[in-house]
Amino acid sequence: MELVKAALAEALRLLRLQGTPTSLQGYGTLAPMRDSPAAPPGLPPTCSLSLVSRGTQTETEVEMEPSPEPPCLSNGPPASQGGSEEPSGTQSEGGGSSSSGAGSPGPPGILRPVQPTQRTETPRRNSSSSSSPSERPRQKLSRKAASSANLLLRSGSTESRGGGKDPLSSPGGPGSRRSNYNLEGISVKMFLRGRPITMYIPSGIRSLEELPSGPPPETLSLDWVYGYRGRDSRSNLFVLRSGEVVYFIACVVVLYRPGGGPGGPGGGGQRHYRGHTDCVRCLAVHPDGVRVASGQTAGVDKDGKPLQPVVHIWDSETLLKLQEIGLGAFERGVGALAFSAVDQGAFLCVVDDSNEHMLSVWDCSRGMKLAEIKSTNDSVLAVGFSPRDSSCIVTSGKSHVHFWNWSGGAGVPGNGTLARKQGVFGKYKKPKFIPCFVFLPDGDILTGDSEGNILTWGRSLSDARTPGRGGAKETYGIVAQAHAHEGSIFALCLRRDGTVLSGGGRDRRLVQWGPGLVALQEAEIPEHFGAVRAIAEGLGSELLVGTTKNALLRGDLAQGFSPVIQGHTDELWGLCTHPSQNRFLTCGHDRQLCLWDGEAHALAWSMDLKETGLCADFHPSGAVVAVGLNTGRWLVLDTETREIVSDVTDGNEQLSVVRYSPDGLYLAIGSHDNMIYIYSVSSDGAKSSRFGRCVGHSSFITHLDWSKDGNFIMSNSGDYEILYWDVAGGCKLLRNRYESRDREWATYTCVLGFHVYGVWPDGSDGTDINSLCRSHNERVVAVADDFCKVHLFQYPCARAKAPSRMYGGHGSHVTSVRFTHDDSYLVSLGGKDASIFQWRVLGAGGAGQSPATPSRTPSLSPASSLDV
Repeated sequence: MELVKAALAEALRLLRLQGTPTSLQGYGTLAPMRDSPAAPPGLPPTCSLSLVSRGTQTETEVEMEPSPEPPCLSNGPPASQGGSEEPSGTQSEGGGSSSSGAGSPGPPGILRPVQPTQRTETPRRNSSSSSSPSERPRQKLSRKAASSANLLLRSGSTESRGGGKDPLSSPGGPGSRRSNYNLEGISVKMFLRGRPITMYIPSGIRSLEELPSGPPPETLSLDWVYGYRGRDSRSNLFVLRSGEVVYFIACVVVLYRPGGGPGGPGGGGQRHYRGHTDCVRCLAVHPDGVRVASGQTAGVDKDGKPLQPVVHIWDSETLLKLQEIGLGAFERGVGALAFSAVDQGAFLCVVDDSNEHMLSVWDCSRGMKLAEIKSTNDSVLAVGFSPRDSSCIVTSGKSHVHFWNWSGGAGVPGNGTLARKQGVFGKYKKPKFIPCFVFLPDGDILTGDSEGNILTWGRSLSDARTPGRGGAKETYGIVAQAHAHEGSIFALCLRRDGTVLSGGGRDRRLVQWGPGLVALQEAEIPEHFGAVRAIAEGLGSELLVGTTKNALLRGDLAQGFSPVIQGHTDELWGLCTHPSQNRFLTCGHDRQLCLWDGEAHALAWSMDLKETGLCADFHPSGAVVAVGLNTGRWLVLDTETREIVSDVTDGNEQLSVVRYSPDGLYLAIGSHDNMIYIYSVSSDGAKSSRFGRCVGHSSFITHLDWSKDGNFIMSNSGDYEILYWDVAGGCKLLRNRYESRDREWATYTCVLGFHVYGVWPDGSDGTDINSLCRSHNERVVAVADDFCKVHLFQYPCARAKAPSRMYGGHGSHVTSVRFTHDDSYLVSLGGKDASIFQWRVLGAGGAGQSPATPSRTPSLSPASSLDV
């Protein structure tokens, strides 16, 4: 500081003698002094020049100023230094402050020079009053000289940057280029819900412009969908003319060819129709066995705009959409639909989910509505045309069977009429629900109800000639009753030989009935598969059965049934992939822990956790897996025997993340009690002991990652903090976060950090991204968002508004994404839709190649083309 005083005194002398401050230009080079504070690691000593001379301007100019970035990025001080941003506690990179310690010093040597410079160059208000009157003119001139020196030095700093040229194109060695860049900034800042999140730029990145831009060369192709929506839907299982089984889950209609996986008998595999924008609720197959109609529910897009329910008619061979019916005509969703039979499927009847359950008839080829009427305020569960007469339509549901006569119109839109005749139960007990019905070859109708009865409805000849509104009507009355099941009957199916199959709910029985409702044969579905939801007849004597626990079974009444498709039944959150095999593990609110074989596309095993599972992670050896529950308990299981080798409870709050260190020596457990529990783990992963706790977050833990050396942890919390921990050093909070900017991480699943901040869209509220995962080759990062989409970004993704490849199919918020061990697949979990999608990674750097087996090639409809 003596050198500074000497320079100022000399400047004052020159001002008095010459009356001009031009000679001060030469003194600007004296700023890098021996006594000046050291520059931060990675910054050349020349950086101290601007930091000392700029005074209070340092705080704004040291920040990165990315001009094309979104409003969520702003200039500001790199790390809070005990000033207005940190009144107390340790300020994290996120907006919150931790509960222990004094203010964070920030990057060493970056901001500390500001305070001595201010005290030296600008007299304090208290000291000025004590100075003598003769000294005041001298002080005034000193301040003026200092201000002029700052102005000149600032101009020199501007000149040193090349007058606005790109620092990377400026002449000079690597040191000068990095010096120029670091003078521009050492951190970036984004805001979530008004909270500033500061992220330090690694020293190896000289300019944000050198980071990759554009979408990644890798792409995703939907390879397999695990699950089937049988829990809460009907009309969801059919067999096409090609022999493929068609069903749906989430927004995807799956065409599954029985016969096993790739190379299996019959060339088993899946194809997918992905033209829908929200969850599919019902299906109908055209009499030609090729065309399919699928109806979706209403929803909202990411901007809150409503997505209207609609029916798609599409070709199952090409997966091309042929017709879109009813856009803007239905409310809430499409509940049931059916093609007519006798006129080559020219018409489609649809019942929506509005309060009045509007029944409408449509011309399939032209997409025109021919007739519409309010059906009932009660739920409608099934609808169908008579196979003998398209003017006869039947609906059933809560406490009703309605027989409709459709007449007139002659194909003119809106001119047709629908007249209703209500089914009368008479002496028979009126059931609470009639979930299903089927037409017999002789024209009679069988209904299955919630009392377990099958009722036979016959035509009344006396009323067949009775004229009424819309012409002569055919009415039906009950002619026979048979008690078939204990509990409700969920499904009826007419077989090719004229017999009828019925599927029970409570008793899980599948019964074959002959003429006169004589029981011929039966089988019972195992309890863990649930009740019968739907029945479809396959090739020969083969049957396909959908169950209420989202399983699809294949077999016959004599040999029994085995599962070909299985899935979860409630919201999913926990996902982890095996470290050396193409296997992954899932858990969720249905309390099931499931291990899936990604090559065989099958469930390897499952077990009942008795509690909700929320997170999981494999030990690096793959021998054991840790599972976190919603009660604070966490389990360690042997992946071969399924034996629980460890059962520990930490607190009473739910656990949100469990993660083994890359060497397998530690296990970190993030809890909603704001703590990270650290355990030492034996070499085989079977034994563990408490090592310590990481205490400092002010909200619940959401994500965490280990460093590659297994000594440090990076963690995120619910209030958008980014904290770093020295685990090997005793679970200490690293107060100087700037020193962690160059640390390499074994995994990257934290949603907040410099390397991934570009994945956040404009206007994010902090909950828009649920999960994130970097590939093992560190080329791409996959993101699961709150708007049913999976995104693929380049890595690192440190440019705001970074473009991505976007993929739909999930019908609910996507809760988790993970790459398999060799990056050949990406697995994503749907939340409420309980679906699991396995995506094949294609393109540069991906292990997966274009599938050679046609049955495994997921065809996309034009409506499901990838958005970039």
